[in-house]
Amino acid sequence: MNTCSTPKVYITRRETFSSAHRLHSTALSDEDNMHIFGKCNNPNGHGHNYVLEVTVVGHVDEHAGMVMNIADLKHIIQEHVLKLVDHKHLDLDLDHFRINKIVSTTENLAIYIWQQLTTAIRNQSDKVHLYEIKLHETENNIVVYRGE
Repeated sequence: MNTCSTPKVYITRRETFSSAHRLHSTALSDEDNMHIFGKCNNPNGHGHNYVLEVTVVGHVDEHAGMVMNIADLKHIIQEHVLKLVDHKHLDLDLDHFRINKIVSTTENLAIYIWQQLTTAIRNQSDKVHLYEIKLHETENNIVVYRGE
């Protein structure tokens, strides 16, 4: 059966992790940082229990009956994201934010996670593509990134 004629399906794996950070831009004055980021600019930082949803897309393999083995996706997320961010201070422990002086907003964290996963998923299978990162900072604050 031709891959293009098999159904395209999106699969999502949900994981959780805890990280601390401080919203602070070195390009801004302390006064501007406090005005923009408010209590999230606390010099001691603050933390979140994030919920991460990783969605991949591909055609259902006619023999395996799946787009991708969900256990493989779980392993990729654990190796390429969770080991790096879980129980870490994003601004102090991750070179990406510390060295590049990137503000550790949920938007920038979602982009970072995308960068960590896209190649790893492509290396797993050229028939599966990362479709979406959905990162829940809180129950009400959610960022969606699709690599655009």
